[in-house]
Amino acid sequence: MMLADAIRAETWRLLQNRTAVFWSVVFVPLISLALATASFLFIRSKMDGAMQTLPVELKLTAGAVDLGQSLVDAAGGLANPGVLAFLLIGAATVFAGDYRWETWRLITARNTRPNLIMGKVGAVKLMCLVGLILLLLASLGADIAKGVIFGRSFAFGFGGEQAQAFGLLALLSYVRVVQFLLLGLLAATVTRSLLAALFVPLVIGVGQFFLAKLSPLFGWQMGDWATMLLLPGDAFEVLKVLINGGMEAALVPAGAAWCAIVGLALWSFGPFLLALTWFQRQDLSKE
Repeated sequence: MMLADAIRAETWRLLQNRTAVFWSVVFVPLISLALATASFLFIRSKMDGAMQTLPVELKLTAGAVDLGQSLVDAAGGLANPGVLAFLLIGAATVFAGDYRWETWRLITARNTRPNLIMGKVGAVKLMCLVGLILLLLASLGADIAKGVIFGRSFAFGFGGEQAQAFGLLALLSYVRVVQFLLLGLLAATVTRSLLAALFVPLVIGVGQFFLAKLSPLFGWQMGDWATMLLLPGDAFEVLKVLINGGMEAALVPAGAAWCAIVGLALWSFGPFLLALTWFQRQDLSKE
C-alpha cells in the first residue's frame, strides 16, 4: 500500500511538469506521425507527375498495407536512440527530484526509503508504457496515412505467430528502454544532479556504441559473453533477431540468447540495486 502511495505521488509530481511530459511522451509520436505523413504526401506529388508519362501497362499496382505486420515492425523499433533520449528527459526529472516528505504527505504521512526509490522507478515505468503505446499508435497512424495517400487497401494479418512476435518484441523494447533509464536513476541518486541524470546515460550509451564498433579488434563476436555483458544494446539486438527468426536468427551462435538475457538483466537490476543501496546510506538531513 505504501509503495502504491509513493508511485501515485511521483506520478502526480511528473504530471505537474507538463513540459517534461510533452517532450518525453508526446513529442516523438507526434513529430514522427507528422514527418511520415508529410513525406508520403511529398512522394505522392512526385509520383503523380512521373506516372502520367508512363503507359498504362507499365504502371504498378501496390499491394495492401498490412497493419498487423506494421504493428510487429513498430514493436521491434520502439527502443531506438531517439526514443531513449527523449524519454530520458522525463525520467531524469523524476529521478533527480528531491526526497522531501511533503509530496508523500499529500497521500500518506511517511514512507520507507526503498519505497521512495521504487516509487520513482514505478512512475518512470508508467511513463515509458504510455510513451511506447503512443509510439505504436503513431506508427499505425502513419501506415494508415500511407494507405490513404497512395490509394492502397488495408489488411490486418495478425495470427498467432505475429501476435507472439508482437508481444515479445514490445516487451523486449520496454525492458531495453527501462534498462537505459535506470542508469539515470543511479546517476541521480549518487550526484543529486539533474544534469548527471541526463548526461551520464547518454555518455554511457555513446561509449557503448563506439565500443561495439571496436569489438572486432578485441576478438569479440556477436553473442559471446563479453559482448552481451558489456553491451546491452547488442544484447537487445540479438534477442530481437531471435524473435524475428529467419536467416539472421540462424546465424546467431548457440547459447547467445541466454548470454543476452543475462546481460540485459545485469544492466537492469545492477543500477537499480546500486542506487537503492546508496540511497539507504545517504544523509538526507539537509533535504
